[in-house]
Order: sequence, then structure tokens, then C-alpha cells
Amino acid sequence: MNSRCHPDLTTSSPRGHGRLPRPSPGNALKKIPYFDIQLHLREWHRFVLPLFIVVAAILMILFLVARTSDKSPAYDWDPENQARIGLIRAGEDAIFDPAFAVPSPIEMVTAPTADHFESPVGSRLGALTYNAQPFLTNRHLGDDFNGIGGWNSDLGDPVYAAADGLVIYAGWPVDGWGNIVILLHELVDGTQIQSSYAHLDSMSVPVGRQVRRGDKLGTIGTANGNYLAHLHFELRTSPSLDVGSGYADSKLGRLSGELALKKWRKREDTELVSAPKGEALPPTSLQLDIEEVDSTN
Repeated sequence: MNSRCHPDLTTSSPRGHGRLPRPSPGNALKKIPYFDIQLHLREWHRFVLPLFIVVAAILMILFLVARTSDKSPAYDWDPENQARIGLIRAGEDAIFDPAFAVPSPIEMVTAPTADHFESPVGSRLGALTYNAQPFLTNRHLGDDFNGIGGWNSDLGDPVYAAADGLVIYAGWPVDGWGNIVILLHELVDGTQIQSSYAHLDSMSVPVGRQVRRGDKLGTIGTANGNYLAHLHFELRTSPSLDVGSGYADSKLGRLSGELALKKWRKREDTELVSAPKGEALPPTSLQLDIEEVDSTN
């Protein structure tokens, strides 16, 4: 029988070894599959993404464990550095960020009322000194008071409290500042401000002491030779104890020390005023008006 008349019959292989089935429409050769990006993404979400999340979580846990077990560098502490965070005094091994340090509530309540301000250096009229770099000159956030002799002629001269206040900081925060004393004052209207005395060669008062206007806080210094001798004086409205930077593009809560001293002093320019004696005025919060009760009724 002629196989050509019967398409369903098998044919011989080219080499004659066995027979191959004749291709049929249902047994056609499959096409080579193309790269299906959507299928690829679905598979990736099913297998790779969960694995990635698990690995990332394990690495995060290991990082947190290593970080908590590692001893973080402690704040540069010394016995004279009495910076505090609220009511809690920073211990020797405390992780201390001065940006979050504020006077304690007790300090804010007990700060004496300052009803008169005077120059912190020079004579009782602020003589024999000049302002070498006024407030906001060259982005300067304070006033640099120098002796009229220039250079280091005022090195070791006394620095006085500009007004009645409470010592809330006395220490050496960084080399660029040297010794700093910060006083907390309460103005007659109840507003609280801070006066800062920087680059001191020595300090004479501890934290917690109430001082009167004219009391010696320390002596003019050079911040361990970083500058010529002068007093960097600041008045701050910010409650933070962070010493911060002495230069900035904005005031950062500072006031012009020279102008404020002239505004808040109760005397004429030619009048001499002696340092006060006795106890400082109590804070406004403790000045209570108590009515006397007639005991005869």
C-alpha cells in the first residue's frame, strides 16, 4: 500500500532507525517563551521580598543589640562641671546633651529678682573698658569687653555679677569657650533671663549660690590661650543651658548686652552706685501679699 495516500501512517526516520510519529496539529512544536516582566515581578514579591524583610529585621535587631551593649562616650565631666538636666544632675557616666539642659524648676522659682544691672567689668561706671566686638558685629552673639590697655593687659582682672542672680552653670564646656559662669535672673516683670560670662581664667562661685550685683564671679582669661584676654558677655532669653556657638546668622535668643545694661540700670551716666548689701530681693513667685488678720475680732 502506498503510504502517500494515508497521511496518518508513520514514516521512516532519515537514518532508517525506527519510525517517528507524523506531526499533528495537537502535537505542534511549542514556541520559546518570552520574558514576562509581570510574571517575574509576581514571583519576586512571593519569594524574594519576604526574604529581604526577614534579613533586614535580623540585621536591625543585631544593630540595636550591639548599640545598647556598646558603652557610649560619656560627657566630658569634671568636678567643676555642674550642668544639670531638669532636677537630675548628670552623673559621671551619663549621656549628656547640653542642648536639652534647662534650669531645674527649683532654680527657676528661687532665682532672685534683678532690679538693677551694671557692667560686669571695669570700675563702678564700667570705665577703663571698651566693647571690642559689639553684639551682631560679624555675626557675634555677645559683647567682648576689653581693658583699654589692649592685648592681655586685662588678664586676671575681676569679673562681677551684672545683677542679682543664681549660679546655674559653672564649668568648662569646650576648649573654645574656656571657663563659663551662667547666672539666672528674674526681672521685675517676672521674665527670666540668663547672663553668661565666658573665657574666664578662673571661677569663684559654685553652682547653686545666690550672688548679688557686684559679687566676684571670676577673672578675665584667654580660654587657655585661644584668644587675647577679654570677657565674652551674653544676655539670653532662652531657657537652655546649652552654651552653643558664639557666632550665628540669627540672634538665637540673645540680647545686646551693652544696650540692655544701659536700659536696666537705675542711675544716671555720671552717678556712682555702690554694690548692694544684704540679701537679694526674693523672686516674684515668693513675693506674696498676705493680709493681716485682726486677732481682736
